[in-house]
Amino acid sequence: MTTVDFSTMSGLELLRWAQAEPGRVPSIGKLIGMTFDEIDEGRTVMSLDPRPEFSNPLGTVHGGIAATLLDSVMGCAVHTMLPAGVGYTTLELKVNYIRPVALDAGRLTAEGTTIHVGRRTATAEGRVLSAEGKLVAHATTTCLIIR
Repeated sequence: MTTVDFSTMSGLELLRWAQAEPGRVPSIGKLIGMTFDEIDEGRTVMSLDPRPEFSNPLGTVHGGIAATLLDSVMGCAVHTMLPAGVGYTTLELKVNYIRPVALDAGRLTAEGTTIHVGRRTATAEGRVLSAEGKLVAHATTTCLIIR
């Protein structure tokens, strides 16, 4: 097995590697079945299929699934803009839920885009859409850049 030195990869290179090698590294994405659909500078798209384990007490998809998708796509959008050896962490996450999602509603798709990437902080926005293209939730984030 080839060893990969992540510290020498830019954020964009690392995420494109992760897209090409799904499942090679343990992650929240692997745990809940998220896949990278698109990765560009300042923009990422991920999706997942809801499953029964994602249920809240009302029998719909728990809001934490949308929040996790949003945190992931927005953080990864920021990561695509960072050079090798520079990381980030979420400082703040603000989610607005628009409608409930049935467990059998089909694939959820989330898109995250950067708004600003500075030396110490970055901001991004994101949206989660249902399989029918309806807005499920939207969010903003502030990330701390770790050098």
